[in-house]
Formats: sequence, structure tokens, C-alpha cells
Amino acid sequence: MDIGLVLQTDPPARLVVERMRRAEAAGFSHGWTFDSAVLWQEPFVIYSQILAQTERLTVGPMVTNPSTRSWEVTASTFATLNDMFGNRTVCGIGRGDSAMRVAGRQPATLARLSEAMRVIKGLAEGRSVELDGTELQLPWVRDGRLPVWMAAYGPKALALAGHQADGYILQLADPFLTEYMIKAVRRAAAEAGRDPSSVTICVAAPAYVTADDSPAALAHAREQCRWFGGMVGNHVADLVRHYGEHSELVPEALTDYIKGRQGYDYAHHGRAGNPDTAFVPDEIVDRFCLLGPVEAQLARLARLRELGVDQFAVYAMHDAIEPTIDAYGSEIIPRL
Repeated sequence: MDIGLVLQTDPPARLVVERMRRAEAAGFSHGWTFDSAVLWQEPFVIYSQILAQTERLTVGPMVTNPSTRSWEVTASTFATLNDMFGNRTVCGIGRGDSAMRVAGRQPATLARLSEAMRVIKGLAEGRSVELDGTELQLPWVRDGRLPVWMAAYGPKALALAGHQADGYILQLADPFLTEYMIKAVRRAAAEAGRDPSSVTICVAAPAYVTADDSPAALAHAREQCRWFGGMVGNHVADLVRHYGEHSELVPEALTDYIKGRQGYDYAHHGRAGNPDTAFVPDEIVDRFCLLGPVEAQLARLARLRELGVDQFAVYAMHDAIEPTIDAYGSEIIPRL
């Protein structure tokens, strides 16, 4: 199992670059960032510095979207980085949450997302594609490769990931839901005539390594990671609006907890202490995140690996970023 690191591109950018360097030295395989132009600094500029100062790390957004950049610009950006640094990027993409809603716009449709994935991947890999009735090609691309990994929760999105994407990103680490989502993606891949095992599975969630499993240590870890349940809740609320509260198409293990959700202010998005996440119970934090000492982390990772997870990406948006990187590097990654 690979281990990735997910950061926000908060200034100063040099600190993001340094933490990614530290992660590579610790054995992490991927360096991911959020992509929301209003809330954080531009990630693709920072990727160029990360790639220049590392040797093996693969970088990409978790996740970009089809709407804030034109598709040929996104493709050209990835292709340029790959040309400069040797195919060390991955395109994580979804419909768009914070990047769109903070600007008062709605996430993209799945049809638009599907078309964007086709165009971005094709152009970045040097193929001719049709975009808005015009044939386009990046003539300077040589041996380009861009895996496209799609984030999804709902049944139609899971089907699209299985039909088209090179990888699937699930932003929560609950074993029951992970198994449910992976089966849906692989079933869709098989229906599309693809090898289900060819779809890379990436689970992304906060990990907070504590010194012990004392109630005080776990309570602090929960408060540092409760924001994540609120972030996931934005997507879950969309599913409830679309499918209803008790749809057989969406597991209640995913939807039940948002009944007390009152709204969401993106000014606190992805940050510890987010006041809009008081509705998230401890049970959800424990299910969705990896909290506790090294042995507890290893036990959950072993279970995720049994379910078919190829990469666990550590969301490090809390007060122990460097200690978490170091603990994974010294005690967890070597034992995986």
C-alpha cells in the first residue's frame, strides 16, 4: 500500500514544499493538495517547486474540477510539469465543491465531468481530441502520461468512476463504506468491459497519531479532525437532496449523521475548529478518520488493504502535521 500526504496550499508556499520534501524522505509516494483558488494559493505553481525539490514524489490535486480552468489549460499544465519532471503527476478530479460554491456557483454535472476527464487526459497524453467541435492536440507532448483519478460518493458518480477513470478517490476511511464503494466501482468497471483491478483505489482521510489511546489523547485527536465530517457532509447533503433520506441507492451509514447539519461556511473549510461541524458525532470522526497510536493506525490500514485499497492519503490539516509525517515515516510505512 502506498501512502500519500494531502495538504492545503496555505501560505507560505515554501512550507508546503518543505513538508512534501519531508514526506518523500519519510517514504510517502504521493503529494496531494486541495485546489480552491479563492481559499488557498494556486497549487500548480507550488507543484513545480515540489517536483523540482524531490526525486520520486508524484503530485496532484485532491481534487480539481472541470469548471474553474478551461480543459486545455489544465491539460497543458499537467503536460508541462510531466515534460519537465518525468510524468510525476496525477489528476485527481471531481464535480467541484469548495472551488465552485465559495464563488456562488454549482458543481459540474457528471456529464461535464466525464467529458472533461476525456479531454484533459487525451490532450495531456498527446492525443488529438475534439473540444467544442474543434480538433485539438498539444503538438509538443512526447510520451506523456496522466492518470485521472475521480472522487465520488453517489451511485451515478461511482458508476462513472468505474466506467472511465484510471483511479477512484474515496474521501473517508470507514471500512464498511470503503468496501461498499469499491464494490460499486469495480462492478461498474466490469460492466464497461474493463478489468476491475485496473482501477487504482485511493482512500483519503485525516490521520492523527497519538502517543497512546487514553481518553484525553483521543478526544484531542477527534477535535482536530472533526472538520472532516463536515467536509464530507457537503457531498452527503447533495446525495440526500438528490436521492432522498432513505434511498436504497445510498447507504444510510453515510447519510444518517447529517440530520443535524445547519449549513456550512467555506471560510472554515478543511480547518480544525470549524464551527459548522458541531453536528458531527464522535462516532463519525472515529469511523471516517484514523485516530490513535501506531498500532491502531496499522490495524485500520491493514483492513483497508484487505478491501483492495492501493493508497491511503493522509489528510494533514491539524496541529501535528510534522509529527504525523515523521510517525508514518519511522513507524508505519516500514511496517506496511
